[in-house]
Amino acid sequence: ADKEKIKPLFPFGHGLSYTTFAYGKPSADKKTMTADDTISFTVNVKNTGTREGQEVVQLYISDKKSSLPRPVKELKGFRKVKLAPGEEKAVTLTIDKKALSFFDDAKHEWIAEPGKFEAVIGSSSRDIKGIVVFELK
Repeated sequence: ADKEKIKPLFPFGHGLSYTTFAYGKPSADKKTMTADDTISFTVNVKNTGTREGQEVVQLYISDKKSSLPRPVKELKGFRKVKLAPGEEKAVTLTIDKKALSFFDDAKHEWIAEPGKFEAVIGSSSRDIKGIVVFELK
């Protein structure tokens, strides 16, 4: 939907909560990964409101230069956290090569092209909290 700039009525993850959350700066456990590897992204989420609430922390992957047109951001993982007022938790999302792959119609197989990727962390596809750049070798 991002390509056509059509705003969804309610982005994925919208409106689950009656409190507010603050995100820290996301980090990765490595800068480059190989095809046999996994990579983990961690972000601190804090309930800054006055009520207990749930937040869905979402991980999107953006391929910086794919040979095929791809969605701007593809959702590759999410985790729901329940936080009491003032509580903070580290949320970790792990992906492997599959999350970086796309289906090549010509070759009839899933392909992950080496190169730079962005891990985009947010509370919805419209509400981005941080970006970590990494590379697939």
